[in-house]
Amino acid sequence: MIALVTDSSSQIPAGLAERLGVHVVPITVTIDGIEHREGLDLTADDFWARIETGDLPEIGTSQPSPGEIVAVYEAAEARGATAIVSVHVGADVSGTVNAAKLAAEVVSMPVHVVDSGTASFGVTACLWRAADAIAAGSGPAEAAARAAAMAPSIGTSFILQGLDFAHASGRFERTLPDSADDVIVLAGYGTALEIVGTARDAEALCDLIVAPFTAEGRPVRAAVGLADDSTAALTEMIEQRLRADRLVTEVVRYRVGPSIAAHTGPGAAGGFWWPADV
Repeated sequence: MIALVTDSSSQIPAGLAERLGVHVVPITVTIDGIEHREGLDLTADDFWARIETGDLPEIGTSQPSPGEIVAVYEAAEARGATAIVSVHVGADVSGTVNAAKLAAEVVSMPVHVVDSGTASFGVTACLWRAADAIAAGSGPAEAAARAAAMAPSIGTSFILQGLDFAHASGRFERTLPDSADDVIVLAGYGTALEIVGTARDAEALCDLIVAPFTAEGRPVRAAVGLADDSTAALTEMIEQRLRADRLVTEVVRYRVGPSIAAHTGPGAAGGFWWPADV
């Protein structure tokens, strides 16, 4: 049996993790000096409840230790796994891939570590490709290779309104202005993002966010992320637009949790797309 492993910054919904048989290693999120394990003792609802009070806490994230990943690998082995495909957030934004490689050296079974080259649900899209390959009969090495090969084709498009969060995280410092009168829309592949437009009203923002999903004219799967409640209406609009597009073969809703929200802040909306026919 081939087990699939990822980290919680993949934002994989519990239902999809169960459907694909995925083991999730929690990212550590520190709020005002107190460490929490994402998805275990800190849910997305818990996080957003803290933010909505108006008093912004000090927030930081850190990758899981090799030992924490080893524990997940060993738990998968105890359930019958004979090999693991471990797909994680890109090494250019996190040390999780390196931690997974160190963990792989400790366990007795083969572990194939994949650097997704992306973040958030983009990691899940990469993982999903490995799951499809395994379901079609591929071995662990081939499944990992398929996931890695698809990584450059995973795109994202979203708005950022919490510029203070974004600047503090350092993840967007070469992309974002210090301030903006209109809402900024970012899009691109992997972590190579650029501003594709700005707008104020919801319809115009939805147009800017959705356009890149099918710009290449080929069938895609899509995922739409809900952050805090302030963007719920826009998130619904994006999802409805994508579901009505004949080129979008499947749409998944996920929640933007603390490991990603710590860098994007409140007011984010958008999602990911990736080829459906690869």
